[in-house]
Amino acid sequence: MQRMKALLRARHSFTRKVGFFRSFSALPDYVPNNNLQDQVLVEGKANSRAAILNRPSALNALNTSMVARLKRLYESWEENPDIGFVLMKGSGRAFCSGADVVALYQLLNEGRVEDFKSFFETLYKFVYLQGTYFKPHVAISDGITMGCGAGISLQGMFRVVTDKTVLAHPETQMGFHPDAGASFYLSRLPGYLGEYLALTGEKLNGIEMIASGLATHYILNARLTLIEDRLGKLSTDVPSVIENSLAQYGDLVYPDRESVLHKIETIDKCFSHDTVEEIFYALENEAASSYDEWCTKTLKKMKEASPLSLKVTLQSIREGRFQSLDQCLAREYRITVNSISKKISNDFCEGVRARLVDRDFAPKWDPPSLGDVSKDMVDCHFSPFNELEPELELPTATREPYF
Repeated sequence: MQRMKALLRARHSFTRKVGFFRSFSALPDYVPNNNLQDQVLVEGKANSRAAILNRPSALNALNTSMVARLKRLYESWEENPDIGFVLMKGSGRAFCSGADVVALYQLLNEGRVEDFKSFFETLYKFVYLQGTYFKPHVAISDGITMGCGAGISLQGMFRVVTDKTVLAHPETQMGFHPDAGASFYLSRLPGYLGEYLALTGEKLNGIEMIASGLATHYILNARLTLIEDRLGKLSTDVPSVIENSLAQYGDLVYPDRESVLHKIETIDKCFSHDTVEEIFYALENEAASSYDEWCTKTLKKMKEASPLSLKVTLQSIREGRFQSLDQCLAREYRITVNSISKKISNDFCEGVRARLVDRDFAPKWDPPSLGDVSKDMVDCHFSPFNELEPELELPTATREPYF
């Protein structure tokens, strides 16, 4: 086993040097058949395994049992020398719409704070395992991919998108922050595109994900069955073999004229500023001087978000630029736990109530405006816990550091 681990680490190191992202960890092949296990199905092939998110009626939104099962599966698959690579996909019209935030909202309303924290602790540990996985990983993000649904797909070696893929980080609209490693990969996008996506919640399609480097392969939805059949017949753990199979069905694509990527100069000009207030001011000036409707639309979108979440998110993305994946996840966990302490604000519950529970789309943010959000309020979200609250512990000593 030690020899196998050493070989896996050597290959893992090689794939990083040639520019690949990597994957994650999870659960055992056999689990008793009950409703909870049915939410993550397993498809076994001779030399690979596929984890299938299976809550199509909920757009495959993640709950604690799902991420715990994924984590156990990936851990067992990593240790199994007969498994060469791992694949993840979703059932129905979504890959994964993110966390089941209504269930999390209910946990907080019932006073079950520890259960709430347990979900995020398990999720972030899973993301870290995927980001340091020793075997090739293929994530097929076909359909809706939002919030932490992006987090569990964008850390892997091969990130496949389609003409049905829609990526978004709408967390600030719900009084939260982009998490599950989002501050790591968003902060590494070209220019200040990451800040734009995080603060506005705007969408990218599959072609734009390829162009910005978030995805590695673009395949038409109609061809997915062909590529899955081909991958299922592979007996390999060599990344280049998997790469060649994906490339065989891949398409060369370019963003159309309406793509936000053609606005990258304006994005950089407006979103490079140090504060949210300065970003607002730059967008207002740009809209007034160039009569740019895109700037006006972007401003409107940001004004719908929680002012506190906007400031916390901007700082999180900026710090993520200089941190490794494990450091980003540890910081995001602090932000998450501190944000639901209600010492400062109840914006998460209010955002979920307004958008998904009562659906009045009229959240009463607290504080209500950017000017009312103090530096201390923001800094409190990043503060280390006291001795009674454990920090997120990741197995960095036993896994190769992620750069």
